[in-house]
Amino acid sequence: MFTRRILLGAAASFAMLASAANAEDKMYIPLISKGFQHQFWQAVKAGADKAAAEFGVEVTFEGPETEAQVDKQIEMLTTALGKKPAAIGFAALDSQAATPLLQQAKDAGIPIIAFDSGVDSDIPVATASTSNVAASALAATKMSGLIGGAGKVAVVAHDQTSRTGIDRTEGFVNEIKANHPGIEIVAVEVGGGDQLKSAEITKTLMAANPDLKGLFATNEGGAIGMVAGVQEAGAKLVIIGFDSGKAQKDAIRSGLMAGAITQNPVGIGYETVKAAVAAAKGEPVETNIDTGFYWYDATNIDAPEIAAVLYD
Repeated sequence: MFTRRILLGAAASFAMLASAANAEDKMYIPLISKGFQHQFWQAVKAGADKAAAEFGVEVTFEGPETEAQVDKQIEMLTTALGKKPAAIGFAALDSQAATPLLQQAKDAGIPIIAFDSGVDSDIPVATASTSNVAASALAATKMSGLIGGAGKVAVVAHDQTSRTGIDRTEGFVNEIKANHPGIEIVAVEVGGGDQLKSAEITKTLMAANPDLKGLFATNEGGAIGMVAGVQEAGAKLVIIGFDSGKAQKDAIRSGLMAGAITQNPVGIGYETVKAAVAAAKGEPVETNIDTGFYWYDATNIDAPEIAAVLYD
């Protein structure tokens, strides 16, 4: 009996050691996002988790409390680098601030996969994102149609430092200037993706421009704040948003918003991890992974192809 116990104990110890070895051998890929404050990022995380399970890798997902905390994001990237991961997924809040750390990763042989926002560098081996310029150009075209091709509009951007903030603003503004001469863009303001700040900016814009016809927000937080600002002012304007989330979906269903552009956030998370695994193995990856975008409004919000890329 004593001998049998020794054998059983040895077998259990061997199993524990094997399990630990497997855990150590498991590829580790941290994803550093822009934040957690919007449902968009939770949907990206869901896609990343799906890929992690499918490819048998360990993935962590984190971001700063707000999209204004560039320094906090840089700290997270520094910590991730210190763990010597197989690859890193990175959605830059500032497209230039992280360049020295990205260079460190490259020098250490750690592939960087940019997601949602690209960076002003050729260091990332791939970028999984929406074509934000084209997406916002579509928003501009929809705005023109909804206000009759003439009138004043304004933009509330989430930032002007990330590639998404820059590209979505420029995509909208340039489309209006190039193809819709009857429309005047009276202002481009930055709300930081913060609902309260975006609401205050919206009310200020309406007070300064009582004949304002339309408003475009470049992300979820800005759109929700924009709706709140218009409601608080007792006004009625054409509001176009970006991304999804329950508040935006409810606003579109009720008519408070005309519509929005949605990305494919689950697809962004999934493709980021998929590309990271391939790059870590030394396999070729596509440089630009276009994850797509769609216009949705009250007429198609429940269509299967649209419902599949929306989130609450």
